[in-house]
Amino acid sequence: MSEKLRCGWCLGSDAYKAYHDTEWGRPQHDDRVLFEFLILEGAQAGLSWSTILGKRDGYRRVFAGFDPAVLARWSDAKLEKALLDPGIVRNRLKVWSVRTNARAFLEVQREFGSFERYLWAWVEGKPVLNAWDGLREVPARTDLSDRISKDLLKRGFKFVGSTIVYAYLQAMGVVNDHIRSCHRYPRSGRS
Repeated sequence: MSEKLRCGWCLGSDAYKAYHDTEWGRPQHDDRVLFEFLILEGAQAGLSWSTILGKRDGYRRVFAGFDPAVLARWSDAKLEKALLDPGIVRNRLKVWSVRTNARAFLEVQREFGSFERYLWAWVEGKPVLNAWDGLREVPARTDLSDRISKDLLKRGFKFVGSTIVYAYLQAMGVVNDHIRSCHRYPRSGRS
């Protein structure tokens, strides 16, 4: 039996392949998951995604299952305690951004009814389907990620530069960047 064709970035481990096959690029509409990945993509800045993927359970444990209502109320002491946990990336700016981003996330939910509505409005509710033949064609950022990044920064979010936002859009399926030879690339219509 032959191996499925996949995007080349995920071939390093079985965990990476499973993430690629079951999560990455699938349109996500659950606000809790959207918040989780906003935090995880920010934590990944300057690191490999495999590092963050390996620590995801630690992040879920340390950061209250990514409940923004809980995290928005965290004290400075609670954030300092989180910095001691080896189950996460112990970068002070990234850890402290979790509370800041939780508060901003809740504001977006109040304004739009959900973060999902805010995010998907940027693409009129339909994933952007790109048609790349290889990983070298896939951009690190786009005009869309530039605009969303600028808006998120204006709303007070941290660790939401355009490159981070583009990775987030890819992971959440807002942008489908599976290469055309990948078994996950939609063969007809949008993803």
